[in-house]
Amino acid sequence: MLILLPPSEGKAAPERGEPVDLSALAFAAELGERRVKLLDALERLGGRSVGTATKALGISAAQAGEVAIDAALRDAPAAAAAEVYSGVLYERLDLAGLPAAARRRAGERVLIASALWGFVRLEDRIPYYRFSAKARLPRIGPPSAWWRQALVATMPDESDELIVDMRSAAYAAAWKPKQATLLSVRAFTEQSGKRKTVSHMAKAVRGEVARALLLEKKLPDSPEAAAATASAAGFEVELNGSNLDVIVSA
Repeated sequence: MLILLPPSEGKAAPERGEPVDLSALAFAAELGERRVKLLDALERLGGRSVGTATKALGISAAQAGEVAIDAALRDAPAAAAAEVYSGVLYERLDLAGLPAAARRRAGERVLIASALWGFVRLEDRIPYYRFSAKARLPRIGPPSAWWRQALVATMPDESDELIVDMRSAAYAAAWKPKQATLLSVRAFTEQSGKRKTVSHMAKAVRGEVARALLLEKKLPDSPEAAAATASAAGFEVELNGSNLDVIVSA
């Protein structure tokens, strides 16, 4: 089993530490060149007008300070991705609170999608940055298209592999397996027999489901086994094709 997580908009900026070592990141040989080109593009963007730069990053004028931060990423302090990503999904995953064996499983079986890095592991050291799937850099274009071909050639995709996908649609657009069994986790509320998809609550649900899966000594190897694990953890779930639907209280 492999678990794919999204990044989070909320990030903690490391106060100290060595800068990112691109050669030490996951898939360095396969994705390194594209990471370098993105960092180069962000450095160039720092020399553009505020309006141009903020539009390219898809951020507001009030966030203009992020442009200078992104332009200096090569020298910025870095920390483990699990510490930098601080959104609600990562709060609910609570990696630090997992038993040692589950933390080891997470290190081996969890990959984090990123518009800037492609994919990283939880322990890969990265700096604070602002670069999401909605960014559109000159000479780069949409991050999903920028990464797609490289990820197809790089990512594990075996017919006997279960991939549990916690990513949002914007990040899932960069890569989907062709051989492995893909199980996307979705969250719904239900009232009077009608279901409604939820967004912010979905992040919490995905973090909790990921935690439940990692706590299993024998990792689920099929959608049915993953659904059974989530159900045993207290979730109301349904398997609908390639989706694991979690129904939560309104």
